[in-house]
Amino acid sequence: MALAPEARLVSSPPDGGWGWMVVCAAFISIGFSYAMPKAISVLFLEIQETFHVSYSEIAWITSIMLAAMYAGGPVSSLLVNRYGSRPMVILGGLMCGASFIVASFANSIVHLYLSVGVIGGFGLAFNLNASVTIIGKYFRARRPLANGLAMAGSPVFLCFLAPLNQFLLHQFGWRGSLLVLGAVLLNCCVAGALMRPIAARGNPPAEEPPASNGTNTKLKGSCMGCVNKFMDFSLFKHRGFVIYLVGNMFFFFTAYAPIIYLSSLAVSCGVEEYQAAYLLSVMGFVDMFARPGSGLLANSKWVRPRVQYFLSFAMVFTGTCHLLCPLATSYAGLVIYAAFFGIGFGMVFALIFECLMDLMGPERFPRAVGMVTILECCPMLLGPPAAGALVDIFHDYKYIYIMCGSVTLCGGLFLFVMNAYNYHMTDKQRTVEEEEGQEDHLAKDLHVEERAPDSELEEKRQSGETAAGDETEPDARGEAAVPEEWTLTSEVDPRPEVTEMPSKP
Repeated sequence: MALAPEARLVSSPPDGGWGWMVVCAAFISIGFSYAMPKAISVLFLEIQETFHVSYSEIAWITSIMLAAMYAGGPVSSLLVNRYGSRPMVILGGLMCGASFIVASFANSIVHLYLSVGVIGGFGLAFNLNASVTIIGKYFRARRPLANGLAMAGSPVFLCFLAPLNQFLLHQFGWRGSLLVLGAVLLNCCVAGALMRPIAARGNPPAEEPPASNGTNTKLKGSCMGCVNKFMDFSLFKHRGFVIYLVGNMFFFFTAYAPIIYLSSLAVSCGVEEYQAAYLLSVMGFVDMFARPGSGLLANSKWVRPRVQYFLSFAMVFTGTCHLLCPLATSYAGLVIYAAFFGIGFGMVFALIFECLMDLMGPERFPRAVGMVTILECCPMLLGPPAAGALVDIFHDYKYIYIMCGSVTLCGGLFLFVMNAYNYHMTDKQRTVEEEEGQEDHLAKDLHVEERAPDSELEEKRQSGETAAGDETEPDARGEAAVPEEWTLTSEVDPRPEVTEMPSKP
């Protein structure tokens, strides 16, 4: 198997040039990956009426799609490292387009689970991870700017995809809408074609020959090593990582249910369908500015040392917004809720990876991300159907937001209390280490001072300036120091023997 294109080229990020075209391509790919699972919720009421399913059953479409996108992250990373970003994005675009086109001919809800949920979710995973990876290959000094521009695709695409889906639903029905969206998602293939490898400087090394049967064991061992890279169970021994993971599980259980049911909530309050779809646009527009603003604030000297508290505040803020949502019974109130929800959602997603990097450091960060994304699949998969079950039971959408607000608020308070404990224990441990270091330093200084007279004596002996009274000074071995000319030896004196002259009478 040939190496990935990037692996055969000289690594030299240009920080510009064609890299900006790659950023535009990543903007498109990331925008579809994050916005499409939210935007298709506009079609759910029509699909629900067609198949006569409950709210919890229809919510499984988005849940499976998001879970597949996050679960496919480690697999996508392995394939990107092996084959490169360009083929993976093109493959992801083909999978997404095909999944929506096939879903337009669905005759059951299970058909939508498999097509839109599983196949479409894995396609989005290929798009997302490959786009993030290639930006790091093209940029070094300007990488934060490039990543920020690429990640802005999520709220920007959400702004226009929600009204577009509503228009398509009105013109062509939900089947025609999925068919058109499948064609639109094929633009990810165009974005992937723009992600060309960095131009080589010099002759690239020869490609590896195809693996023979004798190297199967070596390849299997290499694959297992790559899998272990993303499944590092020693992370659970890290106190800060466990606290972060539990708080994230609270948040992701309720992260997307308020977005999925926002349009339906507005329609139930008597809002016209197009205006209801624009609520998602309002949220995405505010989110567009909340993410970079939160990043700048988190990078300040006042917040950076205790950035975990900022994430706790963001979750508490978002949970409070959900709890106050049932008070909004008019369109103006729902617009205000959507705006504040966009602020809270943007703050959380601007900080969620920064806080993990702050805890784990750059060396363990890739393995920590792989573990977090895998474990987040369960709450993300169960959250929207649980919210839909509340609608089936109470026939009122406000209970969704009460449940989501309560869970998110509890997660934020948990993070706040446990982060305070973690910071206290970390400071205490650092103080103990500093005291031990000072003691070691004092002991070393004392040891040097004790050895100082010996060093001075050795210098005097070497220079021939040793005084007669120095014979009692201990040497480095603790023995009495004897002048060199007085030292007795059992060896034969090499000087010639001199015959003693007789004394005079």
